[in-house]
Amino acid sequence: MCEEGKMATVDVVYEKIHHRHDPRWCAGTGHDVGAGASLRVCVACVIELMDSQDVSVVRKSVALTGVGEMLKTEGVMREILQQDDRVCVHFTSSLLKLLQCVEDPSVLDKVMQVLVQLLLDLKTEQLVQHVMDQLQTQLCEVKWFLVCVTFLGKLLDAFPAVAHMLSTSHLCVLESMCVWMVSADEELKAEVCYVFRGVWESEAALRSLPHALRERVCVLLLHTLTDACSHQLIINCLGLLLLMLRSGETVCFLMNRGEETQHPELQHCSLPLILKRLLLSSDESVQVCSVQCVCAVLNHSTQYCTSFIHNDIPEFLFERLSCSNDVLLWCVYSCVLLLCEDPVFFSQCHSVYGVESVVRSLKASLKMSNFEVPKRGLQLLTAVLEKQPAGVRLFPIGPAFVGVAEVVIGGVASPCLRVATQAARAASALMKMHHQSTPVHYGELKKIVEALSFKFTELPSRPISQRRRCFADSESSSQSTKAGAFLMQALVCFHEACRLVEECVCEATVEDGPLTAAAHQNEDTLECVCVCLLKCCDTAYIPTVTRVCERTPSPRVLQPFLSILSMQFSISPSLMPAFANKLASSGFIRLTVENKVLLCSGNRHTSLNLACCGFLLKLCMCLLSQPDPETHSQHLGVEEVECVLRECLPSLYYQVCDWPSVLGGVAVASRNTQYCLLHLLYLSLIHGDRLLPDATVLSSVLEFNSAVVEQCAALPPSVLQSVLYLVSETQESSSDLDWPALKSISKVLSSALPSSSPLSFPRPSLLRFIFRYPELAERFGTAVLTGWLKRGKELGGKDVDLEQTVLMELLEKNPSVLLPMLGVVFEEEEEEVAERAVSVIKSFLTVQQNCSSVSPALLKPSLLQLLPQLNWESSTVVHGVCLMLEVLCVVQNNSTLHTDMDHTDFKLLYHISNLVGKMKCSNTEYLLPALNYLYCCVALSPTHTADRVVSMLLCNTGLMELLQTLLDLSQSSSSSSSPVICCSLLLLSCLVTLQHTHSAQVHKSVCLELESVVRTLMFWKRHTDSLLLVCTVRLLQAVLDVDLCSPVVRVSECVELHPLSYRGAISFTTALQSLLLQKQEMLLSVSVNCLNSLIRFLSRGRPAIVQHVVCQPWNGFLLYSLLNSGEYLTLHPATLSLLTLLVRWSGNRVQWESNIVCVCETAEKTGLKELSGNTIHTLKCLLIECSECSLSEDVKLRVESLLESLHHLRPSETSTGSLLRVGRLSICLADFTVNH
Repeated sequence: MCEEGKMATVDVVYEKIHHRHDPRWCAGTGHDVGAGASLRVCVACVIELMDSQDVSVVRKSVALTGVGEMLKTEGVMREILQQDDRVCVHFTSSLLKLLQCVEDPSVLDKVMQVLVQLLLDLKTEQLVQHVMDQLQTQLCEVKWFLVCVTFLGKLLDAFPAVAHMLSTSHLCVLESMCVWMVSADEELKAEVCYVFRGVWESEAALRSLPHALRERVCVLLLHTLTDACSHQLIINCLGLLLLMLRSGETVCFLMNRGEETQHPELQHCSLPLILKRLLLSSDESVQVCSVQCVCAVLNHSTQYCTSFIHNDIPEFLFERLSCSNDVLLWCVYSCVLLLCEDPVFFSQCHSVYGVESVVRSLKASLKMSNFEVPKRGLQLLTAVLEKQPAGVRLFPIGPAFVGVAEVVIGGVASPCLRVATQAARAASALMKMHHQSTPVHYGELKKIVEALSFKFTELPSRPISQRRRCFADSESSSQSTKAGAFLMQALVCFHEACRLVEECVCEATVEDGPLTAAAHQNEDTLECVCVCLLKCCDTAYIPTVTRVCERTPSPRVLQPFLSILSMQFSISPSLMPAFANKLASSGFIRLTVENKVLLCSGNRHTSLNLACCGFLLKLCMCLLSQPDPETHSQHLGVEEVECVLRECLPSLYYQVCDWPSVLGGVAVASRNTQYCLLHLLYLSLIHGDRLLPDATVLSSVLEFNSAVVEQCAALPPSVLQSVLYLVSETQESSSDLDWPALKSISKVLSSALPSSSPLSFPRPSLLRFIFRYPELAERFGTAVLTGWLKRGKELGGKDVDLEQTVLMELLEKNPSVLLPMLGVVFEEEEEEVAERAVSVIKSFLTVQQNCSSVSPALLKPSLLQLLPQLNWESSTVVHGVCLMLEVLCVVQNNSTLHTDMDHTDFKLLYHISNLVGKMKCSNTEYLLPALNYLYCCVALSPTHTADRVVSMLLCNTGLMELLQTLLDLSQSSSSSSSPVICCSLLLLSCLVTLQHTHSAQVHKSVCLELESVVRTLMFWKRHTDSLLLVCTVRLLQAVLDVDLCSPVVRVSECVELHPLSYRGAISFTTALQSLLLQKQEMLLSVSVNCLNSLIRFLSRGRPAIVQHVVCQPWNGFLLYSLLNSGEYLTLHPATLSLLTLLVRWSGNRVQWESNIVCVCETAEKTGLKELSGNTIHTLKCLLIECSECSLSEDVKLRVESLLESLHHLRPSETSTGSLLRVGRLSICLADFTVNH
């Protein structure tokens, strides 16, 4: 035999005898075909080599290596050996004999390997049977028993059918192996167990195995495991045991087998004790097998849990959780999970002692790449949490609860959706009150909810709706299914969290979390968790669930989702108004109703129906319990609405599109059902969700209303409110209603009690609706306006802008609304409401001042008609008249800009002047607006009608006597009567001026003590109201303008002031100078005007003393004070007018040059374009005056430059004919503007 080259290229040929062999027994194999075969084997030579006693074991091993290489090429050896069956049998027999001759383990292994490969290649059952027969013979010899058993084990691995042969035709082989199971040789017993494992793997062989033999092997196995020491024996025994435990009968036999036996040589421990001992092994593979055996037992029946629990198996299992072996961890989790099926596990507090180990191991397993491990661990945690008795707390202290919360949060955050889903189940089980530590850790609950919500938002967009579709990609389908499972479990968990927090809110004994540090105090409270739940619900669950259910609504999803929404109303009641408004405006009434009809009709999904009804009821009641979002008024009949909804919602199965037919037909549904639909339409529309088109809603509600009127039925206030709102809101974009529809609306409005009428709490749309139709406006206009204005009163002025805006828009579209508004003023008993009506009228008239005369034309005839009929004993009427007199001042101002005074104006003036003439000066409440109206008429009357106005007033003796009384009171006036006196002084001023202009006849004069007036101005100005001072100076100016000689106001003679002497002029001037030093806006203007009138008066009567008066040092001081009080006063028209006066009337004009320069510098610095119109006019007068006098060349050039610039400015209009409101007094701006 050649021994050259590598082992793989050695030719297996026995040269001495090879020449005798037929070439057909030779075969070659190799990869290089062109170079010839790299290996040549002669089967005949191999057989003779194996049989020869002269050939060394080494050479035989080399030959077997060559045969092995040949066998790797399938079919080569089979083709040779099948030429003669006898050769085939002889070859296998030779190999079997070789097993008995060889002691070298490596060679033995090679023989077994070649023999098995040969049998596999030949695939002949007869040959296998021959081998089994030979083995049965050889097993009888003790010396070769181990080798034969080892080979039998390998044969069983290669040919599973051998197991059936052993259990039938070769049963004696198994019986002989049972004998060797009690030997001391553990290697032999390991191989025997391996053979038995092969037999037990075959179901057919196991069925053929005699019952007695099976039980005998079971006992032998327990005996062997009791004393086994070697690793291989233990592993093989456990492998056999696992196969045995597949049979429930065998499990029963093993578990019921006691430690005592009839054969002392077969003494053994019970199976639980054996497995317990193996759990203590340091070999993790042994631990894994032992745990698998426990699981195999428990999988058959939980009745065996007690045996393992009593043997403290759980305790040892929990100890194994400290390992890092993922297989062992998974097995331990599974085993403990099965033990949890027995209540004894919990009654003996194994859960309490072991939960810490479970939590600790889960923290580590969540970091593993094998996601099945944390998933099974979370399953175990879930089972423990769900089955733990409520009386025994798992987490009595805070740190323990924090630990399990961290595990749950980590599981939810896992990238594997199956792990996250199981973590959500664990979180659901954790959300029980008896699992909470004392005090409750709200911060950890908040973290769990936030983690769950964050994961919830990361789900695929349509995990549920696409679950039933056929996916081209199975992986996508699987991912969608997992996402759907997580969505469901997350909803369940969030529902449990809400239920737990709801329970905490209800229980007064639950305390806040233990954290006391300021940094954490706001995060670990019950209120914080409540807010967190609402926030997560709003930002995560609502968007995701609505998106998921858009295409395919799921009862499994909607039921917990709606229950979650319902619980928010009891968890965070203070936050619910805003949340409910958001839900309603987002279409949740429609969503709930439509899904209720779709999924619950026909008594399907009753629990979902209850959830829908509960949510709708809470949502609607929350919306109704808060003020109307637009009017801020309370809804009507909230309790009766609740009763209707509670009664009708469970049986409401109408599609929204069918609601019009339900509202239109009495026979279709009960009246309460119709009410229910109206309330739902009302609440939806009021929050911006139109369930039906406006035209459809309008026609169906009108049809419903007509049916009610025909039946002579009265609508409850809440239903009437809904009907009116729906009609008014939807009718705005529709054509006008016909008379029958208006008539039915009028009837239902008339039947409502005033206290509960919707007109008492109107919305803007109802206002517009009522005044759209004259028939309704005439009957209900005043009532609806009163209700709207009362609403503003109840709000305390919080929403004045809305109130004014709505009414102003209404008045602009329909000025005739002024008439019912006027009715509110005269008829409303609440003064504040009437004042609000007046405020609106005045605002409207002010806005229309320059563009319309329609409003005054509407108001004046109505007022004229009302005035003679008023009962002046009624305080309400008097107050209304007072308010309307204020309005008339504005009306008068507006009228004079557009039209002349007509007979209506004169009649009003006549009635009111007569009214004033009959009043006493103590009646300041209504005397002030009356006098104010007279003053406005006189001050604003056009030139061609002023004579008639003045004549009408001057012939009223009572009026003049009243003015005399008020003038006398001006020196000792109290603050309460000061506005009345001011108004009387202004009226007198106008009368003096206009009487002088038109030479009107005076029937009764008023006497003025000039000395007393000037004394007041000089010495009592600090104790006198500033407005009274202004009005007094204005009267003095008017009197001075007529040279102190007016038939209206006769000035009493005195030594100094009348006729005016030099000393009196100085006193008069000093008084006016002191008023100018007050630097008050109105005092500045009237004082400088009066000073101008005084100088002109002196120039006309006493020209010699004019210059002496002007050149008084006090004038220079006064001018210096005004010019050095800032830019505003420097360029104030009063300051400029004073300087003009001094320049004009002083003899030495150069002395004012520095003051002129100061004015020029300030004007240049400020910029002429920034100056007001009145300032520009006054400045121009000053500069013109200065340009005509002798000044230095520089100053003169400066003046001329400024004057030139002023000439190029576009003249601005000054509004001197309008009114200014000062407190309760309306004054004409012309009387308080600096004269040019």
